[in-house]
Amino acid sequence: MSETISKTKPDKNSRINVIKFALMISFICGLLITAAASGLKGFQQENIELDKKINLLKAANLIDPNKKPPREEIKTLYETHIQAVTVDSQGKILGEEGPDSLHLYFYKTDDVIQGYILPVNSRGLWGKIQGYLAFKNDGQTVSGFSVFSHSETPGLGGEIESAWFQKNFKGKKILNSQNKFVSVGIAKGKVANLPEKDQENYVDGISGATLTGKYLSQGIKSTLDRYEAVSITFRQNKLTAKGKD
Repeated sequence: MSETISKTKPDKNSRINVIKFALMISFICGLLITAAASGLKGFQQENIELDKKINLLKAANLIDPNKKPPREEIKTLYETHIQAVTVDSQGKILGEEGPDSLHLYFYKTDDVIQGYILPVNSRGLWGKIQGYLAFKNDGQTVSGFSVFSHSETPGLGGEIESAWFQKNFKGKKILNSQNKFVSVGIAKGKVANLPEKDQENYVDGISGATLTGKYLSQGIKSTLDRYEAVSITFRQNKLTAKGKD
C-alpha cells in the first residue's frame, strides 16, 4: 500500500511574508534616501555658502537685489570686494581667531574700504532670522540690509526678504540727533507717523507683522551693541584704506 505524502506549499500572501516584503522595501528605500542625502550634502552646503555671498553683496549694494548673477560672477565679485575679518571686543583687528572674537566683513573698491557688514542673527516669530546689515565707513549710516534665512509667514513677516522692505534701511542712522547710539529699528507703522527727530532711526513696518518687526529690531540692536566698538573705530576714522588700525 503506497502512502501519499502531501506537501503544503507556502502561502506567498501570508501575513509574515507581507511583513518581510514591507521591511525589505523599507530597508532598500532607506539606503537609497541615505545615499542620495549624502551625495547631495556637499552640493547643498555649497548652495548655502553661495546664498550667503549673494546676500553679502546685496547688503553692500554690489549686485541688483532683484537679480541673481551667474555663479562664477558672484564668486568673482565676492573675492574682489569682500574681505572677512576678525576683531576683538574693542574693535581691533586680530590676526587669528580668539575666544571672544567677532566676525564681520569689509567691502572694498580698488582695495579701499567703503564700509563694513555685520552678521545679524535674530529671533523671529517662528524661528531664527539671519541676514547682513551693512554700513558706510562713517560708522553710523546704514548702506544696506539683506536676509538669507528665516521662517516667517509668507506675505506677512516673510516680507523681510523683499527688496522693498530691505531698501528702506539705506541711509538710516544708528545715532540719534544727539549723536547717541540708539540702533535702527522697525516701526509699528509708517516712519512718517513718528516724531521727525526719530525718523532717521526707523524703517517702515510690515502690515500685519508687528511681532516680526519687534523681534528683528531687538536682534539688530543686540548685534549693534556687540559691534559698537567697531562702529566707534570707523566713526573716529582709525582704520586705514587696507583695514589696519
